[in-house]
Amino acid sequence: MKFRVVRLTAVATLVALGGKAQAALPNGVAAGDVSQTSAVLWGRSDSLGDLNFQYATDSAFTQIVGSSFKTVSDPLAPVKWDVSGLSADTTYYYRAIDSVGSQASGQFKTAAALGSTTGLRFGVSGDWRGDLLPYPTVKNASQRNLDFFVAMGDTIYGDVASNVNNGQQQAQSLNDFRNKHAEVYSAKGGLNGLADLRQSTAVFATIDDHEVTNDFAGGADVSVDPRFNANPAGTLINDSTLYNNGIQAFQEYNPIRNELYGATGDVRNAGEVKLYRNQTFGNDAALMVLDARSFRDTELADANPLDPNSIGGFLASSFDPSRTMLGKQQVADLKADLLSAEQNNITWKFIAVPEPMQNLGVVGAPDRFEGYAAERTEILKFIDDNKIDNVVFLSADIHGTLVNNLSYQLTPFGQQKATNAFEITTGSVAYDAPFGPTVAELAAAVGLLTPQEKAFYDSLPSNAAKDSFIKTVTNGALTALGYDPLGLDANLPDADGKIQAQLLQGDYVATHTYGWTEFEIDQLTQQLLVTTYGINPYDTGDIANDLTGIVNRTPQIVSQFRITPTAVPVPSAIWLFGSGLLALNFRRRQRG
Repeated sequence: MKFRVVRLTAVATLVALGGKAQAALPNGVAAGDVSQTSAVLWGRSDSLGDLNFQYATDSAFTQIVGSSFKTVSDPLAPVKWDVSGLSADTTYYYRAIDSVGSQASGQFKTAAALGSTTGLRFGVSGDWRGDLLPYPTVKNASQRNLDFFVAMGDTIYGDVASNVNNGQQQAQSLNDFRNKHAEVYSAKGGLNGLADLRQSTAVFATIDDHEVTNDFAGGADVSVDPRFNANPAGTLINDSTLYNNGIQAFQEYNPIRNELYGATGDVRNAGEVKLYRNQTFGNDAALMVLDARSFRDTELADANPLDPNSIGGFLASSFDPSRTMLGKQQVADLKADLLSAEQNNITWKFIAVPEPMQNLGVVGAPDRFEGYAAERTEILKFIDDNKIDNVVFLSADIHGTLVNNLSYQLTPFGQQKATNAFEITTGSVAYDAPFGPTVAELAAAVGLLTPQEKAFYDSLPSNAAKDSFIKTVTNGALTALGYDPLGLDANLPDADGKIQAQLLQGDYVATHTYGWTEFEIDQLTQQLLVTTYGINPYDTGDIANDLTGIVNRTPQIVSQFRITPTAVPVPSAIWLFGSGLLALNFRRRQRG
């Protein structure tokens, strides 16, 4: 893709230009919710008065295409401009100039029109704590010429003390939550990792739990959770004061449209904030971004992993068809958009949902789709029954990278039925500790690891060796329940041959680093290259003792694999002699 070199140069220019005068624009600028014809521009200024957004098709702004003034009336409240009338598959450059002349610049690219295949490259991660600034994990992302980046939730930790709100544990007021968001897009040690990333490409964003508080269930009554007792019983958590403050700040600090559900007939989401998004990118990909928190039922109680009866009871309860994680409307929207993408011959369908879809065993399962197994089966069975190919689930939350193909059961303890869909979990950008050491500590605490086994794990000399240990431990929990083992190269018999994967670097497990993941679709072959970048983790003590060393950490490839799509577009060349251009007409090969 030739434009990549041009964009790389432009990104470097814009980051440098934007960085010179950001004293009153401390969080930079951002663009998001891009479509073929529109985008949302975002900025926050410390100076009251007018903030002028401008956009152009060249980085020098020699011809400004459009501009708009937005009034900054509160230095903690960002402003946005929803721009329309844009051209598809076009790079735009934008800047924000505030009332005292400070400015910051960025760029974004609109989505390609349906019927074209242009290739695609995008990034995904989630989970960053404010006390672990400045996020060198993603400092290479702004140089990767991404078409967009998906922020997969836990974009703040509203219930973890940091360097704002006087060290208060739980954010309560709207300004408390605003301070938490402003913190994560701020510079430290000369680096502003997330702001640089957001200035370099478009953003899609959703919440997980920590945008409000840990493990909340938005579709439940406030009476089941004392953290929401400021509101009377009979109020849904997604109508509570704490939730509303958290969700308002999230919407304010992300370049997304403020959308609401209409009259859905379901009290859980009728008239509520709508974070669900569906966007196509030519015939290369469709992206569906889900909200897995705002409408879910209360989690089931944890099972005792050492008690077969407790495990059995949990698995049976998880198949209650009345329980939901996503809410009926969101499930219906997802099904309709998946079916539309398949009917429109879109190769890859990416479902971004913060909670893992893959089974990982009963420990921690109530918070994941395993705790809502009937709905999990409903979604995967729909994909399977309708022969929707090349579905990739993107998730975060668990603070590590785990890749696995997806299977489902029709009943508790039933036979696993494999699909050709798979999932990759990604991140964290910065959460101490990562998945690997967390699992080792937890397994030892509940008796799944002996003291000798834990000591052996601690003695292992490398991240790769420790990843292998964690993979073995996790697979032990999976195989005991008849689940598919981790990876795309070791499957249950029913899954063999459904996914054509080639491991290029590392493993399908990377659980001892902070990281983010890049997805690249080749324009001609439509093969998907999946690359996870990582750095060694750090904590607040490391920052205090060696901030320069933390800032200088450079992301390295820790996992990389390639997938050949199930249904490959077959190009046929048609020469347009009048213009000398080559048009590629892509036809889909029919499935057998």
